[in-house]
Amino acid sequence: MLLETEQVTRVPILRVNVSAITMPRAAATVKDAILQGKRIRLIFCTTHTLVESQSDPRLMDAVNGSDVVAPDGMPLVWLCNARGGKGTRRVYGPDAMLAFCEYGLQLGWRHYFYGSRDETLEALKTRLAQRFPGLAIAGSYSPPFRPLSPEEDQEIVGRINAAEPDLIWVGLGMPKQELWMAEHRPRLDAPALLGVGAAFDFHSGIVRQAPLWMQRSGTEWLFRLAQEPRRLWKRYLIGNSRFLWLLGREILTRR
Repeated sequence: MLLETEQVTRVPILRVNVSAITMPRAAATVKDAILQGKRIRLIFCTTHTLVESQSDPRLMDAVNGSDVVAPDGMPLVWLCNARGGKGTRRVYGPDAMLAFCEYGLQLGWRHYFYGSRDETLEALKTRLAQRFPGLAIAGSYSPPFRPLSPEEDQEIVGRINAAEPDLIWVGLGMPKQELWMAEHRPRLDAPALLGVGAAFDFHSGIVRQAPLWMQRSGTEWLFRLAQEPRRLWKRYLIGNSRFLWLLGREILTRR
């Protein structure tokens, strides 16, 4: 549940309750969770999340059951502001990782990275440690590209808990990371679970990020599509079209 000290307006968009939030408010929510010994989940929500949630009840429940459903994409920021969530700003997963690493330096926050490949994780940890000297990295784990057995799953849960992180960054991609966090939240002691998708690839240097002007204008998807057309064409060309159709239908229904 949301922390009482950090309750924010939820704006319904395609039946997903998006948090009308800002980066400082998100950081304060994490800080409160750590100080109060709470266990929370943060989702960084995109139009892709919204579209996939329409046909996946488990994903819809996992997203709406999160303590923060941050507007990761500019269309969600615009819609939140238009629908009563005044003052909403983009809370982009890759930016949040950097912001929380910096913010938590003086607070001694310990970070754990779950997901991706071993080489990506090693590059990620090296680059973050160089960028934020003194950063407390509790550990990392690259799960196999198959479901874990119950015994394997229990072993990694024990390993993560033994490392005593404050934040667990989950980079499994949507919807795997959202479902993984929902399933594992009761068993993990870390105060905050954060699903950040491509942030591991960006901050490890494996994948280039779009220029800032594209991020702010809502055209970042064009940059990513140009980089990885075979992997992302369906998500952006078909997914974006479906999002516009669903949104148009919702707007007509509301009227």
